[in-house]
Amino acid sequence: MDALTAWLEKHVLPIAAKIGAQKHLVALRDAFIGTMPATMAGSVAVMINAIIRDLPGQFISTWGASIAEGKGIFALISTIITINGYVWNGTLAIAGIIFAFSWGFNLARAYGVNDLAGGIVSLAAAISGVTYSFSGTLAQKVPADLVDQINANSATSGWSATADGITANAWGWIPLNNMDANFYFTAMIVGFVASIIFCKLMLANITIKMPEQVPPAVSKAFAAIIPATAALYAVAIFYWIFSKLVPGMTLLAWIQEMIAKPLLGFSQGYGAVLVVTLFVQLFWFFGIHGTNVLAPILEGVFSVAQLKNVNLFQEGGMSAVLDDGYKWVRGSFDIYAWFGGAGGTLMLLIAILIFSKRADYRAVGTLGVGPGIFNINEPVMFGMPIVLNALLFIPYILAPLVSVSIGFFATQAGWVNPVSQQVVWVTPPILNALLATAMDWRAVVVSVICMAVTFIIYTPFVIAANKIQPSDL
Repeated sequence: MDALTAWLEKHVLPIAAKIGAQKHLVALRDAFIGTMPATMAGSVAVMINAIIRDLPGQFISTWGASIAEGKGIFALISTIITINGYVWNGTLAIAGIIFAFSWGFNLARAYGVNDLAGGIVSLAAAISGVTYSFSGTLAQKVPADLVDQINANSATSGWSATADGITANAWGWIPLNNMDANFYFTAMIVGFVASIIFCKLMLANITIKMPEQVPPAVSKAFAAIIPATAALYAVAIFYWIFSKLVPGMTLLAWIQEMIAKPLLGFSQGYGAVLVVTLFVQLFWFFGIHGTNVLAPILEGVFSVAQLKNVNLFQEGGMSAVLDDGYKWVRGSFDIYAWFGGAGGTLMLLIAILIFSKRADYRAVGTLGVGPGIFNINEPVMFGMPIVLNALLFIPYILAPLVSVSIGFFATQAGWVNPVSQQVVWVTPPILNALLATAMDWRAVVVSVICMAVTFIIYTPFVIAANKIQPSDL
């Protein structure tokens, strides 16, 4: 055990410390955190609709028709669903836009320059490459008189027709599927480039200098003009070059095909899930916030997959998630492995309260179980402590690996619905599983099994600790 600890301290901890202090990765983590007010509001709207619209429809065949008819109590339900739709339109439907601003804002703040301007530059750069045009053809025989009527107004309507079909051409349309979670990877790449150019020019003081008597807000805005213009033109030139190299395909579509899909596909593998779980546990064991260190992966990949599921559920219910969504997402870790916090420490606390005879353990267990119910485990991590506790190293690493495996294979086998709702992280275990999977009781059963297995793994080590003096640990 001492040899393993020494090796990890020598080879792993320095890397983790550098990752945790790397300002670009910290900015990325904070950018995702910054979007939470919007994404959580949108998730609440989707969850409410799931409870009042989708869940009853599984048991009452006429429920959907009654809502559509809108009589009696169903008029109120229909109104709530519509209001939730408006909330979704301004949150999850444009989550990529919100992230683009937050990303530039936090990058600029990391460099110590105008953060508001940085957010605007990132947003403008990311959205400037989105197509505003739409073209579609309906292949169907069209009567000659109708062809003439359509073509007579084609200049204003954008519609044209032949005997073999109708074509719609329009400008000023921004498809929502370009603005939601699909936009994240484009915003990460383009927003990063534009923001870095902006920050470097600001730091090089290539700015418009205003007299001292000018109000600070005006002076800051003018100082950002040259760096922002340079950054946006650099991105625009890149977009133009890309359009010549890859005609007929937007950068967003290319990034989705070449980068986003492979990354998201890789995240669905058992090995990837296991490795992420392992390293989160290892970092936490050495006192480093593992979920923060791996936030670029947990939030940048698994959370993107989760937002995709949330939007699919809003548009087409669980069947859409099962057809086109992702099986394992960010919330899957929480409901099947990290109940009470990383390591499933709530079950350790329960094992302590039942089996421990040590006063120090029982004191921490009594104080820690309350926060643990809400997935706050710092009291147990640093109070027992679990950090660098040789006795608890094995169960702390092993329990999440076993429980995440149970949850992963149950989801892959179709025994439980995938996570399709974004639930706030302080939601207690069991309730979290129910809400996150759109009220799938089977997910609760699997989550309870995972909790029981975690409890069983911790228990022998808690009992063994009764025979060890605190000074021996």
